[in-house]
Amino acid sequence: MAATDVIFDPLEFRNLTVPNRLVASSIGSRIDFYDGTGTEIRIRWDVKWAQTGVGAMISTHSPVDLRGNLSPHFAHIDRDDRIPFWRELIRRVHENDCKYILQLVFGGRHREVAGIHYDKGLSSTDKPDWFRGFLCTRMTTEQIKGVVNAFGQAARRAREAGADGIELHGANGFVITQFLSKEINDRKDEYGGSLENRARFPLEVVREVRRQVGDDFHVQFKISLAEHVREVYPWRRSDGNKVEDSVQICKLLEDAGVDAFHISAGANYPHPRNPAGKFPINDVARIFDQVSSGRHPWRDFVLLKSPVKHLVRHWWERPSHGREEGINLADSDALKKAVSVPVICGGGFQTASLIADAIERGACDAVALARPLIANPDLPKMFAAGLDRPPKPCTYANKCLINLAMHPVGCYDESRFDSREEMMGEAMAIFEPPAMVAAEDARPAPTATSG
Repeated sequence: MAATDVIFDPLEFRNLTVPNRLVASSIGSRIDFYDGTGTEIRIRWDVKWAQTGVGAMISTHSPVDLRGNLSPHFAHIDRDDRIPFWRELIRRVHENDCKYILQLVFGGRHREVAGIHYDKGLSSTDKPDWFRGFLCTRMTTEQIKGVVNAFGQAARRAREAGADGIELHGANGFVITQFLSKEINDRKDEYGGSLENRARFPLEVVREVRRQVGDDFHVQFKISLAEHVREVYPWRRSDGNKVEDSVQICKLLEDAGVDAFHISAGANYPHPRNPAGKFPINDVARIFDQVSSGRHPWRDFVLLKSPVKHLVRHWWERPSHGREEGINLADSDALKKAVSVPVICGGGFQTASLIADAIERGACDAVALARPLIANPDLPKMFAAGLDRPPKPCTYANKCLINLAMHPVGCYDESRFDSREEMMGEAMAIFEPPAMVAAEDARPAPTATSG
């Protein structure tokens, strides 16, 4: 264990101490009510990750405004009457000695499902989303001020609910990316053009958040340091923001009051680098039949269901082939050299020695875990027991995230299980009610089984 003890050293942020260097990343599942009201299932879901042994967890994305919703069935933080739900959730997470960071989002032109209370998203541009073709409206200055205020109010609610901090989602094609990206942002006013102008919107968000929560509350920022636009769209004019662009942006954000950065990649989600690994084309095609929307259904049909699909899969898997674990470490290392606040790196981590080496050589201060934690929810405990890698590691099959559109998040790589029944039982376990005790004789009630 001596070589990997650094994983279990406390991590000191400016306003927060986390007991170890393992953070559960935003692991989403559509388990709330359609209108954004949180459920008991959501609470059980988050408690599940708090019990894994991570030092902190980042919530699933929580919209700050109805117009910024990405998909139905995720808990919102857009009104004050949402606070009691989050307060109870966070209380139960804290019972497991785990810090809770609430992720605030506004989708803009990026959505997963069409027709969520509105026809057009609010964005930095009026050009449709590249990936799904969802329509959007270029925000006016007044609308920008409204979204900035929505982030600030959501951060205030998170603090009142007892969260240990918030994460502003500025990566993967959400609205902050839409302003930051030189390949997406085509504005001609003070919010477009130069790097400083493109950074104006997120800087205003950070300053408004600080105005609402004060200087003694943890605020971190998730960013795609490199957008790699042409890895998905080779015909685009540029590759979008590069690491050197984003490093300059992060310096401005740090000066504005950001306490830490969470590193990702890609100007949209999904992207060949997020999640890195396999592109399960048959699963994608099956889900497409159920949730197809946007402006490109025929294009998507040809790409996913014709013989061309084999070329699509090869193209998608090419950038990350053999480099799935730690794919963002070089970017994280570049940022660490430029800022003075901690850096959390995402990227399929599941090997203790690799994580420890990255921390010790200063490439990052902590790692964010998603797919490997889905595959092995006791991964932190395995590391603590001296294992360098789990006996059944994540295969980076990415079926977990593809199935998110219609099913609970879980590992859907059947090769990792003894049977399909075992696989489905694990994915559906969150819906099983807790064992109940009969009042008259205190005998345990029968345990429900998954269908």
